[in-house]
Amino acid sequence: MLHVLSVSIFLLSCLTYVSSDSRNGLQTVNDDELLDLYRSESYVVVLFVKKNCGSPCEKYENEILKIREDLVDSLNAWVVKVEDSQLLRLYSPESEPQLVFVRHGVPLLYDDEIIDDLILHTFTYNKDPAVKELNDDNFEHLTQAASGATTGDWFVMFYSTDCVECQRLQARWETVGAKLRTKMNVARVNRQTTGRVTCRRFGVFEVPVFIFFRHGKLYRYNLSKLDAKSLVQFASDWYRNVRAEPVPHPKTPFDDFTQMIADYLKENPWTIKLVSAIISLITLVSVYFRFKPKKQKKSKSTSSSKSSSASKSKSSKTSEQAKDK
Repeated sequence: MLHVLSVSIFLLSCLTYVSSDSRNGLQTVNDDELLDLYRSESYVVVLFVKKNCGSPCEKYENEILKIREDLVDSLNAWVVKVEDSQLLRLYSPESEPQLVFVRHGVPLLYDDEIIDDLILHTFTYNKDPAVKELNDDNFEHLTQAASGATTGDWFVMFYSTDCVECQRLQARWETVGAKLRTKMNVARVNRQTTGRVTCRRFGVFEVPVFIFFRHGKLYRYNLSKLDAKSLVQFASDWYRNVRAEPVPHPKTPFDDFTQMIADYLKENPWTIKLVSAIISLITLVSVYFRFKPKKQKKSKSTSSSKSSSASKSKSSKTSEQAKDK
């Protein structure tokens, strides 16, 4: 109850501040208050700065102040700034200042010239996430990758939920989707959960991986740079410098099962050593018992003759004792 009350007071103070004069600057919040805004509001524009940042941060803030009322009127967005935030690492590897537009919890990293009208156009035009989520059930149906890409070109990021680098790439990947929105489809596939079959189909063993699909061919992004500009350039024309591969057709359930086993053994080579050790141990044990010397059984005739000799010896001894008496 106390937490809800504090959040309400904070939002009320933000509302009062937004209506104040723009010359006062953007409302400064801390990380906890920013997370509360993410949870409670549909649109949040946040400027990440450092304390005493100087002219670079001032330039960003001045341009945003020019369009703050437009962002509030058109998107009902909250426009704030945060200083020395640890959350910036989730969105960009670069230092402050950085501008992020969060839509229904999905971040978009602004990666263009710091001009008020351009910022406003980018945010209003991309008020909905640009990246589509694909899975095993809809990948081929939506992309038509194997049949010649009748639905257009597709630039796909393969990721996993437990990949920290993939999480940090989400805001940049949304930027890629925003820049390429009118040219092609930008999507992602979760290797860990709903996209395992698709990842096996394209030989994706580690993440993040980026593949560009065009006219029945695929092109793998093999550059070390993972900034939005490099990714956009690759999908626009740089892919021509990469070897084109034919798009493999979807596997049958049996082929996918065998591929799953092969991939598991490849990712876990220790299992092969373990199985080999067990097989070797079983072989050694079987060989040992097969060639182990057997104890010879005493024949029945031998034991009966020994028994007969013993009884004769006993009777002879008894008769000798009788004669002595």
